Amino acid sequence: MHHDHTSAKRPEPDLLLQRIADYALATERITSAEAFDTARYCLMDTLGCGLLALSYPACVKLLGPVVPGATMPRRGARVPGTSHELDPVQAAFNIGTIVRWLDFNDTWLAAEWGHPSDNLGAILAVADYLDRSGQKKLSMRDVLLAMIQAHEIQGVLALENGFNRVGLDHVLLVRIASTAVATRLLGGTREQIINALSLAFVDGGALRTYRHAPNTGSRKSWAAGDATSRAVWHALAAMKGEMGYPSVLTAKTWGFQDVLFRGKEIKLPAQGFGTYVMENVLFKISFPAEFHAQTAVEAALALYPQVAKRLDDIARIVIETQESGVRIIDKTGPLNNPADRDHCLQYMVAVPLLKGALTADDYEDGVAADPRIDALRAKMEVKENANFTRDYLDPQKRSIGNAIQVFFRDGSSTERVAVEYPVGHRRRRQEGIPLLVEKFEKNLRAKISAQNSDAILKLCLSQQQLEKISVQEFMTLFAI
Repeated sequence: MHHDHTSAKRPEPDLLLQRIADYALATERITSAEAFDTARYCLMDTLGCGLLALSYPACVKLLGPVVPGATMPRRGARVPGTSHELDPVQAAFNIGTIVRWLDFNDTWLAAEWGHPSDNLGAILAVADYLDRSGQKKLSMRDVLLAMIQAHEIQGVLALENGFNRVGLDHVLLVRIASTAVATRLLGGTREQIINALSLAFVDGGALRTYRHAPNTGSRKSWAAGDATSRAVWHALAAMKGEMGYPSVLTAKTWGFQDVLFRGKEIKLPAQGFGTYVMENVLFKISFPAEFHAQTAVEAALALYPQVAKRLDDIARIVIETQESGVRIIDKTGPLNNPADRDHCLQYMVAVPLLKGALTADDYEDGVAADPRIDALRAKMEVKENANFTRDYLDPQKRSIGNAIQVFFRDGSSTERVAVEYPVGHRRRRQEGIPLLVEKFEKNLRAKISAQNSDAILKLCLSQQQLEKISVQEFMTLFAI
């Protein structure tokens, strides 16, 4: 009897789904003190970014229940810095959106870029909901562990798989990582985690349209919130027994790889899943700027004293960057909104050369209207430096180098200032962590009462105390 090659027999789940599920369940393997320590700083930084975003009306208008009144008083998950108590799906959207809004949370750079702390939306929402509703006692150590895992799943998959190169957005990986850890937090079995992951992959990928000119727009600030809430939805569905789709990645014609990945295989890096990503994560400490530009901003600030008084004498400004910097943020022509400006290398160099600073407010229309910014941009040339590209791709280094030199009309010039590692890099932790704590304290005190701010800081500065406190007690300190 002739059998069609498209057999209806259900295959074994795709290996990637199995590997992710096994890692999510193997919590006892996560013992690295450095990873837990870094996760604590990551939690502080991420929550601080979320609190800072609450001073931007465009962000606040997206928050709250999906329709007025759809709240869960006394049992729902809280949204830090607000009075909202929501179901975990909507809470994940809210938390994911505030932490990502200003592009100031941590970053991971590989074949795919991304912001692993975006996953905190799902993790905190699910953990607070479970702890508060009495379904499961959870401590902040459980949250840190889930963060380490989500960082790892998102970051390791990004090492060799460039979803951006096929036009997909990195929030796809937020959805995958959040789905795995949310299902595990909810008590999912191996099969339920695999089912949930397959559901998350069936969603496909988000187009990157909203990250690139001429369509750059505010969706890039809530896309990760959307992804992390979708993850919680899939996790809850799998917990109710919703079935999965075992060959979602590899199915011929209809699978993720054929439909969205140009027939290429999603590669699983040889190193497997451990604690590498959390340990090596990049913090945006000094300025909210697309990460490939962080060292350029630092170089511009170093040049500011020599340049600020001679703006009219400038003939040209040479910026050397890595290949990724050229590909993502080398941008000429009009910049229409903050989302455009914080992804323009020339804009992010011009502002500190003019003002000696770069803050989130500098991307708003008022500042951008200063004609001197575009005058400076017109004098810039951006070029790739092959050494920067090489060291950027070197797993031992993962530097993100930029160099700037300013040439004046009289033939003189500044020195060439090169910065290879940003202050948020693992190689600059000793210098970076005190600045990170300072950034957190400033964001915290701007939004949370003095008494609660003191309590939160005291907790967060002690690994032992933070790990011990229950999730609901911790989240109560952030409620307004």
